Amino acid sequence: MQLRQSPVADRDVRSVVILGATGSIGRSTAEIIAGAGGAFRVEAIAGGRDPQALARLARELGAKFAALADPRGYAELKEALAGTSIEPAAGEEAVVAAALRPSDIVMGAIAGTAGVKPTFAALSAGRTVALANKECLVCAGAPFMHQAAASGTRLLPVDSEHNAIFQSMGEASLDTIEMITLTASGGPFWTWPSEAIAKATPKQALAHPNWSMGPKISVDSAGLMNKGLEVIEAHYLFGIEAARLDVIVHAQSVVHGLVAFTDGSVTAGLAAPDMKVPIAYCLSFPKRSATAARRLDLTTVGRLTFERPDFDRFPALRVAIAALRTGGGLPTVLNAANEIAVEAFLKRLISFYEIAQMVEQACNTALADGVAHEPESVADALAMDQAVRERSRFVLARQAASRARVQ
Repeated sequence: MQLRQSPVADRDVRSVVILGATGSIGRSTAEIIAGAGGAFRVEAIAGGRDPQALARLARELGAKFAALADPRGYAELKEALAGTSIEPAAGEEAVVAAALRPSDIVMGAIAGTAGVKPTFAALSAGRTVALANKECLVCAGAPFMHQAAASGTRLLPVDSEHNAIFQSMGEASLDTIEMITLTASGGPFWTWPSEAIAKATPKQALAHPNWSMGPKISVDSAGLMNKGLEVIEAHYLFGIEAARLDVIVHAQSVVHGLVAFTDGSVTAGLAAPDMKVPIAYCLSFPKRSATAARRLDLTTVGRLTFERPDFDRFPALRVAIAALRTGGGLPTVLNAANEIAVEAFLKRLISFYEIAQMVEQACNTALADGVAHEPESVADALAMDQAVRERSRFVLARQAASRARVQ
């Protein structure tokens, strides 16, 4: 895929760090950079557990530094980069080191809570962060936004919904905004009856009709938990209370977000369902650069539909919104329990509806125990996250033992 851009002068070149380079967002970012006619220079990239894929990408992009999160892959990464000037490194601290390399913008696309530390490090160092990891704000929203203000930098939203809202808001002040609405595709189960959803398999949950995503976010999307996480993210990102955040289901994934103003006008962000659109916007912000991303043709789409979400068939969304409205540390609890529950579902240890049940139980337990305080720091958030994960794994083990006795 090539960008329709001519080469640029060196002084206009923007340096980039890509965290989560081998994931879907990272690969799309790499494609945009590779075809941008020299508008970007890659300082460093970081990946998870695939040393060969990371080394290949580092070579293609001409990165100076390549960090693998899994330290066991260091030898293989080093061998794969032999004969180049690319510096290899591995382990959690190596990923943080990648985030701290000198750059104009850091693409924060590490999936899950694993992305919190390196993304926060980049923000603390005063880097502009293009945020594709919603867990950063769901887990540690207040510390992230406080640090952004203290560092005098900003978080640019990569999620298509938040990016559309960001563009639709423009320079409007919050007191002129009546409602922010995020759209949801409905996922693969939107038209299914609850009886069928209850029996859904991981393969069915991963078959999203509009987007190509990783397994965790695909399962979240299938249950609308992903939209709940995005509502929490929007609360922190835009500094707006839960009462002014709404969700509607829009199966075509053309309208990604809407902003309703107090004068009765509404602005909306529309684009074809292609993540290269918001990625390119963030990489070039505040300018715009031409891309070869899919173009939207409304005459081809023909019809746009909008429906209210069904909390009975999709209880995960209800649980997430309730966590935000209750506040404190419940978004942190929700995020941690959800990651464990989704992992268990993908391993076929629990059913699809048990994901939401397990998350709601974790939130209720945290409230009953009086431990759901709002994290004061990233370290505080991660400690709470770890405690919830351990308890969730204990609950899973106890359920498995109980089922084994019954059988």
